[in-house]
Amino acid sequence: MEMSSAVSANAERRRYVMGALVATGLVASGCTLSPSAMAQQGYTISAGQIQEAVARKFPRQFGLGGLLNFQLSDPRIGLRPVTNQLNTVLALNASGPLLQAQSYDGSLDVDFSLRYEPSDRSLRATQLQLNALRMQGLTPAAEQMLQQYGATLARQALQEVVLYQLTDKDLALTDGLGLEPGDFTVTPKGLKVQLRPKSRL
Repeated sequence: MEMSSAVSANAERRRYVMGALVATGLVASGCTLSPSAMAQQGYTISAGQIQEAVARKFPRQFGLGGLLNFQLSDPRIGLRPVTNQLNTVLALNASGPLLQAQSYDGSLDVDFSLRYEPSDRSLRATQLQLNALRMQGLTPAAEQMLQQYGATLARQALQEVVLYQLTDKDLALTDGLGLEPGDFTVTPKGLKVQLRPKSRL
């Protein structure tokens, strides 16, 4: 009986130490932990962290057969907890021969979901939804023409773009436990990352 109790106590201590290590590692990585997130082996990436990572990907430029040129810059990240999505509004500049060599400013408003790419430990935009492409000073005909390229422009700008790269610190201990990011839940405080057992190929 005493041996059985000792084994049980040792096992309990190991579980406690492992839980403490995971919590310490996640806190050290800069992630915000809540009791419920720890219990579910998850953590939160703040909107500020995502904003900083996305901002590094811009400005970006795209062309359309030499007829239209687009530049996207200054992404502003928003949270959409109700639809479990993120939002970004980007500053847009359009120019080119189809616009009589004029330059026009506007914005591109897009909602999107996220997926995890294990090969480079990145979070990528997926399932893009164009909300609006707005331009200032265009004639109605020219604005309608640009609207036709809105969805294509959103895909070029964001589809599968790496929006956040998890660091070695982020996943050092979770790797040791055989876990990886799984589902994502958008909350008013940021992006909650739910961990799951690593998939075996």
